[in-house]
Order: sequence, then structure tokens, then C-alpha cells
Amino acid sequence: MAPPIPLLAVRGSDGIQLIQGPPKFTNHDSFQKDSSKNCKVSTFSRDGKLFGWCNGEVTNIVNSADSTLLHSFDLPKVVCLEISPKNTILATWQTYTTGKDGTAGVPNLQLYDLKNGKCVKSFIQKKMQNWSPCWSVDEKICARNVNNEVHFFEDNSFDTIANKLHLQKVSDFELSPGDHPCKVDEPHSALANKSFFKADRVTMLWNSKATAVLVTASTDVDKTGASYYGEQTLHYIAVNGESAVVQLPKNGPIYDVVWNKNSTEFCAVYGFMPAKATVFNLKCDPIFDFGTGPRNAAFYSPQGHILVLAGFGNLRGQMEVWDIKNYKLISKPTASDATYFAWCPNGENIVTATCSPRLRVGNGYKIWHYTGSILHKYDVPDNTELWQVSWQPFTDGIFPAKPISYQPVPGEKTAEESKPAQAYRPPALRNKPVTSYKLQLYLIYTQRNSKKKNYAFFCI
Repeated sequence: MAPPIPLLAVRGSDGIQLIQGPPKFTNHDSFQKDSSKNCKVSTFSRDGKLFGWCNGEVTNIVNSADSTLLHSFDLPKVVCLEISPKNTILATWQTYTTGKDGTAGVPNLQLYDLKNGKCVKSFIQKKMQNWSPCWSVDEKICARNVNNEVHFFEDNSFDTIANKLHLQKVSDFELSPGDHPCKVDEPHSALANKSFFKADRVTMLWNSKATAVLVTASTDVDKTGASYYGEQTLHYIAVNGESAVVQLPKNGPIYDVVWNKNSTEFCAVYGFMPAKATVFNLKCDPIFDFGTGPRNAAFYSPQGHILVLAGFGNLRGQMEVWDIKNYKLISKPTASDATYFAWCPNGENIVTATCSPRLRVGNGYKIWHYTGSILHKYDVPDNTELWQVSWQPFTDGIFPAKPISYQPVPGEKTAEESKPAQAYRPPALRNKPVTSYKLQLYLIYTQRNSKKKNYAFFCI
């Protein structure tokens, strides 16, 4: 039986549509494009069977396979959507507003039963950050952060709080993945703990087997003045109580940290540019050092057999694709101006995109093979913006790892063509015929006092 073809959701100022992935690159047969200019949010369920979006009038949930409409909710202002792991509950969030007289606003976080479409619970959730409840994979447990407490609910029964974890100044939490999350019978008995004395915030990253978590502790300001990014440290904490500081052999920011799917190793990208990238084992010992390069992100393939190191944002988009088993470089393509990267669930293809509002010009996306070939390229029409692209996810085991190839597969082109450098043109003069301009340079001199003189050059 042939493996399924993952869908790619494409959302922008001209609406939302579903595109079939490799090798087709055509519109999904049964999904009719929603041409609304107000499609502000969309999401797949975790198993990819459901797809939902809000078009500024209603919020729709459809079956991904045949686009059958399952529910249409009268929720025109939804800006965040989340579907629980077993597709039981739809969580929606709208911007919280108060009355004109300062009275409290109405609940803006709603939970809907996806079987009958009825609202089962409403909460007030003022901040967008960490707005969504967190479910265990089996949906036996659901948790929310409320002031200085984490509230736990069981079996999607939200009228009764099954347990509370009260800790002073709780600002964030991460529920472990996997089929067997930690129980809440004894919420005050910690399996492991660690104190951070120099941290304004932390990010927590569980491995897929829920045996360990990586914590990046950050300060907003580096008191030594060495880094614009503040100070960061990386810590390893295991559920068996072990903990360690990950020793990074180069000073500077920690740009990215990612776990391999096998849960036995992780990669960190760190240090002042050119940044280093290193793979560590569970003892926090380095396994392989990739050296230095223009990079600030790392992405393991869903099967964990390939690692991509990339430099996006203020870097030129160079990618390094590595065979992790043999630590051998497969390809080195460049995705200029890319603001987004994601692996296809099949572990063979990649999507890179240039999206607004990060960049409002040159919007579009490319689908690559990991050997460096561009299989499909799409540029949005003039005066149109691309806001988001996202792959349809699948459960583990649908796409097993295939033997790695080092020979580029046929595509539209094998490498991104380098664009010739052009003179800067103001936005008002772009897309207009090029005419010659005389450049006049003026020197303006001012003297505030006998000791301080100011000079300035102006181009007219």
C-alpha cells in the first residue's frame, strides 16, 4: 500500500488552501479554497485527521481526507486554535476585552466537544502566551496555569479541579509527552528539581520518551556587556533525579536546542558568530562537533536520521544537511530570506517559506528534497502576503526511515540561483522603470563649542 501524501496548508491575505505534497504539488481535490482575506488562524490536529481555521466570519472544522465539514462555530474573532490529542476537544482563544466602564470581560477561552459541537467550559484567559490547556496524549490529564497554581482536570471533566499544584510565582509549565504522563496524586513530591540563580525566564524541552528535559535559562541583560542577547545557560534534568549543566565550549548566545526523536541525544547551536553546533549524549558529553558556521537553528528529521543546521533571520539562509548515523554532509543548499523551516512527516522533504509580517516582500515557499533539489516553488502574486505554511502531521510509524541518498533527485533546479547584487531602491520607486538620478552629497558642519565638532553627510 502506497504511503499517504502529506498536505500543506497555505494561509495568506488571499485566503487559505490545502496543497498536496510531493510528488503532486496540486490543490487538494476535495478542499475548496476559502478566499476570505481574514483567515487569521489555522491548525491541524496532532494526527492530521482534522483541519480547522477561522475566516473572520466562522470557525470551521473539516475532515482532512475528504474535507467533510464537521462543525462550523459562530466564532468570527478567534485568533488561536488547538485540538486535543485524541480529537475530543477544540480549544479557541479570542482577545480578552473589558467593558467600557472597566467591568470584567466575558470568558474568552472556550472548550468545545467535537462530537456534538457544544461548549463544555469557558475560562477567562487574558494573555495569549501559554493560552491553551495542555493535555496528556491519552487525554486523561489536562492542565492550565492559573495565577500561582497549575490546575489539573481528569478525563476532560472541566467542572471539577482534580488537583492543584501551588508554587509561588509559577509562570510556565510543560506537561510531559508520551503515553504515561506523571500522575497528580502527589503534586508536591518532585521527582527532580533545580534552582536557577541567574534567570529571568526559562524554556523547557522534553524528549519524546519523557525521560529528561532540557532547560534554557536566560537573562535579559548580560551584565558583562559581552552579549546583546543577555546570558543563557543550558541545563539537563532527568526524571530519575539526575541533573547537570551542559558545558558549551564557546561563549555567546544559545540560539537553538533540539532533541533527536530517539531521546538519547540532542543538538545545541551556540556561541558568538560563527556559531558552533554540537551533539551531546544523555551524560551531556559531546558526541560530535560540527565546527563553526553561519547558523542559528537546528532541525532533526521526524525519523531522527538527518539533521539540518541553518542560518535564518539576519543570516543568508545557508543550510547544512547531515547524515547523523555517519556524520557525513549530504548537501548544502541556500534558502535566501527564509523565515520558516519545517520537515515533511515523510522525512524526505522540507519546506522553507518567506512570510509576513517578518518580511513583506518576496513572499512564497519552496519544497525541497534533503539532497538539495528544489521540487516545487511558489511565489505569491503581487500585493499579496503569505502568512503561514504548515505540514499535515501523522502518527509515528506511518513513514519509516529510508536509506539516505547523497545523489540529488531531479527537480526544478538543483541549487538556488544566486541573485546579482542590486542597488537599494526606496519602496516608492520599486516596480517602476529605472531612471538615472544625480547624486549630490552635502557636508554639514556644526560646532557646539570649541572642543566638540559635528560633521554629517547627506545624500540628496
